[in-house]
Amino acid sequence: MTTVDQPVDVLLSDGSTVALRPIRPQDAPEIVAMHGRFSERTRYLRYFSPYPRIPERDLHRFVTVDHRDREAFVVLAGDRIVAVGRYERLGPAAPEAEVAFVVEDAYQGRGIGSVLLEHLADAARRAGIGHFVAEVLPTNGAMLRVFADFGYQVQRQFADGVVHLTFPIAPTEATLAVQRGREHRTEARSIARLLAPRGVAVYGASATGQGVGAALLGHLRDGGYPGTIVPVHPVARTVAGLPAYPSAADAGVAVDLAVVAVPPDAAAGVVADAAAAGVHGLVVISAGFAEAGPDGAAAQRSLVRAAHAAGMRVVGPNCLGVANTDERVRLNATLAPVLPAPGRVGFFSQSGAFGVALLAQAQRRGLGLSSFVSAGNRADVSGNDLLQYWQDDPGTDVILLYLETFGNPRKFARLARRIGRAKPVVALASLARPAGPALDEAAVSALFAQSGVIRVDTVAELLDVGVLLAHQPLPAGDRVAVVGNSSALTGLAAAACVGQGLTVADGYPLDVGPHAGVAEFTAALAGAAADDRVDALVAVFAPPLPGQLTVEEADVTAALPATLAAGKPTVVTFLAGRVPAGLPAYPSVEEAVRALGRVGRYAGWLRRDPGTVPELSGVDRAAGRAALRGDAADAVALLAAYGVEVVGSVPAGSVDEAVAAADRCGWPVALKAAAPGLRHRLDLGAVRLDLADPVALRRAYADLAAGFGAQVLVQPMVPPGVACVVELREDPAFGPVVGFGLGGVATELLGDRAWRAVPLTDRDAAELVDEPRASPLLRGHRGAVPVDRAALADLLLRVGRLADEQPRVRSLTLNPVLARPDGIAVLHAAVGVGTAGARPDTGPRRL
Repeated sequence: MTTVDQPVDVLLSDGSTVALRPIRPQDAPEIVAMHGRFSERTRYLRYFSPYPRIPERDLHRFVTVDHRDREAFVVLAGDRIVAVGRYERLGPAAPEAEVAFVVEDAYQGRGIGSVLLEHLADAARRAGIGHFVAEVLPTNGAMLRVFADFGYQVQRQFADGVVHLTFPIAPTEATLAVQRGREHRTEARSIARLLAPRGVAVYGASATGQGVGAALLGHLRDGGYPGTIVPVHPVARTVAGLPAYPSAADAGVAVDLAVVAVPPDAAAGVVADAAAAGVHGLVVISAGFAEAGPDGAAAQRSLVRAAHAAGMRVVGPNCLGVANTDERVRLNATLAPVLPAPGRVGFFSQSGAFGVALLAQAQRRGLGLSSFVSAGNRADVSGNDLLQYWQDDPGTDVILLYLETFGNPRKFARLARRIGRAKPVVALASLARPAGPALDEAAVSALFAQSGVIRVDTVAELLDVGVLLAHQPLPAGDRVAVVGNSSALTGLAAAACVGQGLTVADGYPLDVGPHAGVAEFTAALAGAAADDRVDALVAVFAPPLPGQLTVEEADVTAALPATLAAGKPTVVTFLAGRVPAGLPAYPSVEEAVRALGRVGRYAGWLRRDPGTVPELSGVDRAAGRAALRGDAADAVALLAAYGVEVVGSVPAGSVDEAVAAADRCGWPVALKAAAPGLRHRLDLGAVRLDLADPVALRRAYADLAAGFGAQVLVQPMVPPGVACVVELREDPAFGPVVGFGLGGVATELLGDRAWRAVPLTDRDAAELVDEPRASPLLRGHRGAVPVDRAALADLLLRVGRLADEQPRVRSLTLNPVLARPDGIAVLHAAVGVGTAGARPDTGPRRL
């Protein structure tokens, strides 16, 4: 949401940045100035007349709006207004509004119109407006395309020489797809301009060759970068043998990237100088910003604001730099003196120090890079931006990420789900978890897996999986052949396969014995590779004892190329001999199988239907919002708005009140202690069931009151079923998440809950029901009648929809939910309400 006090930065179609905010009365002089820069054609197409100047009366109306029935947004490049979009409601409380916008000539064709339309439609919907109307001259093809290309169902009429357009502005799958397609293209282009610059300016390189700036300049020069390198120095004529200039613009060449290694107090001057030279992006290596405390954080915010105002993106600050190994680019704008060899793996590291170790390990492991970005403080460019870039980068097949935090977890999950279908995403994510109740590591890993992300725990695992993905095909299934010359090693490998959820194929492990030479080993591997029962291979080789084999007989690595030709992924642990390049080799069988297991689970995710977010009947978003009053919520009304019925209960503070409540509910009834933690605790005696008459109720009430207090709940009896629990939480890393498990103290102690991030697909809901370890109880364990699991999945979808649409709901617990063969019954609901959680992946585009 944009406000007068909080403008937002947005990306244009060429990857540059501008700011967008509501208009202010004090904008009048800038509106007049912009109008004066319009061409005659632009004025005519907008106002249907020459309109050479804005009369004072019109000007006052243009800049004075109520931000409800009349709204206007301005787009700023720096301090200059370059576009205006507005809507005006067609009468008091009318559901329609007229929309119009105009863009300065120099900024036309860069996507400003579509950005304005997104923000205007969002503001209008919040004001209760459901349709836009517009009048456009037939010759204004660009404006007609803005409306036609947005995905709205536009109705056209031609009358009096004008095209009249009418269209609903409610978001649809079509409009969302258009919006996200534009988001993808703009973010990818903004990164492409950083990783393939025509020229690079270096700020902070000393003439003495000492310091960080000089090191960066040397790495850039010595790495073979073919473009122009421009050292910027206030007095020196040359730096590191290159011509130096007091300003980047003085070089007289195209400079797209600025690498910055100056103190924070000098950063403002660098931004201004880079902007004057037409730079598209900054890579700020300098430290002393947000990581240094409040003053540094303020300096960082100022840096990003100034850069965005000049149309630039920012990598860092406090980062290692960026690199691109493409032979046409050969960009090493990092603190690493030598990059790994060119390859097809994209690396993103949030940490600069970690990035150094990552690059060194990748080089040692022979893992080639396509490009590398260290985001440091991640003040602007993030891992999400790089995902957008790598999705379409023809030089990148595998994406490796090191993440410490998520700036926009919902967007990360959305992008990973999409990109993971074409390119594997591997993440080393050491996310800080909050104190108090939080999701355990298994739940966090499940949330990553939901998006198709291969989560690893260490740097070694990140590279283990990366090497396997970079050099081997994906397995077609989970059946593994283990072949080796040591019964101990093959046994360890087989046990590791079981631990990783892989299946040891029939006939394996195959131990060829310590006396087997090249011929025997080759035959065994070739047979396994050709075996239709095998999807992947694990090859293990222990060195022979002295005198057992000749050198030639012991060189079983000669058998490996034929194995690779079979097209099945192969991992090896060879304790003797050099493994051929391109074959993933690991120092232990456990590491080899662990990497194969992670890749196998990803391949399984690819094979599964991703599911869809289904339409749900009986959902009333407005009624759900009305059920949230102040700091409390009417849980029954809230859930009813999403098609979930809660079995009613009546509070009572005495035995006579309890009897009267039972008369109203209808006998038989259940009696429960009213305290929140006791309402489902049959094991503690806090619940009494099937009370058929006042005598039984009075006796049960006396027992409950003595043990748990006078306050009770009276509830009509429902048919018995399997007790389940549904939860909704606001996770700090993933946003709203939905959990499901079976009820009972044992499952609570074991943490037997499955979790998925919102929004839920039908596939997510079905997997939630089946994933808990106790889920066989729902499928007819030991002869019981299976319950209606489809009804449980529908309930989870509705809770997920509620979480998606009601950000003020911070927690929700349905406990117990009784699942039966003929449906479900929700017996109790508890709702926690707070300020709306941040949902940065919803609404119109913004950085």
